[in-house]
Amino acid sequence: MELRHLQHFVAVAEDQHFTRAAERLMVSQSGLSASIRALERELQTPLFVRTTRRVTLTPAGRALLGEAERILAQVRSAHEAVAAVQGVLRGMLALGSEQCIAGVHVAGVLAAFRRQHPDVEISLRQAGAGALAEEVAAGRLDLAFAVRGTQEETDQLRAVPLSSESMTVLCHPSHRLAVAGAAVTPEDLGGEVFVDFHADWGPRRTTDAVFAEAGVRRTVALEVNDVHSLLDLVDENLGVAVVPRHFRHKRESLTALPVKGTGETVYETVALLPPSPATSPAARALMALLETEPATTGA
Repeated sequence: MELRHLQHFVAVAEDQHFTRAAERLMVSQSGLSASIRALERELQTPLFVRTTRRVTLTPAGRALLGEAERILAQVRSAHEAVAAVQGVLRGMLALGSEQCIAGVHVAGVLAAFRRQHPDVEISLRQAGAGALAEEVAAGRLDLAFAVRGTQEETDQLRAVPLSSESMTVLCHPSHRLAVAGAAVTPEDLGGEVFVDFHADWGPRRTTDAVFAEAGVRRTVALEVNDVHSLLDLVDENLGVAVVPRHFRHKRESLTALPVKGTGETVYETVALLPPSPATSPAARALMALLETEPATTGA
């Protein structure tokens, strides 16, 4: 089994199309097809279901995809490790992050990293914590900034703590909670209309844990996928939101109230990484940067 066969297989799986994959890889379509057929012969099973419009993975193809991605990531890390020993960090840093992550100023991190390592190509993917954890475990991302508790640590994933904070309630100044002006418990929020993120986002999972710990059921009527939409809906008094404390600085017109009675449930930012032996030199360099440059941290 040759590495180029695995590279070709992953490209076709990602694009779900031979022509597009061939163009991206800058190889002929006939050569790409021959490479996939050679891999299928070696494994003695079809890897794709081919139609006139696209190709999809067979069960065997799905099983191979994760392993192929990990193998290619390890090969890339090996090349980068050798370059690092020679004194120059090269290759790629594939970073993932949730929105408005606490404790890390992502733009500042990337700017500082580029100044220190100009020969490293940087890519950034923003997604929910669950998806980011899967990407790191599969080797598609070198590391990701996410929220603890969204993915259990495994032999393919570890979490390094970065910061933690409490949760707060945001509501319109005319809302009954704002008028009372006191700290609230999950029980005080029973019956409220909630604005929150989709279930894959870290803040949503943390809020769900707060209410589950308190034994209080809630229904999210207004579900969004970005911070500004959440703030807009609360600003129009269409619902309340339970969010990480640093969100209160993003819309000063809203009233922020502390949440009490939540025990140990906090919003904790972590860096998701593969096991230490599989961590790329670029990811190690970025983690070292977080320790040495305070300007890269913040809300």
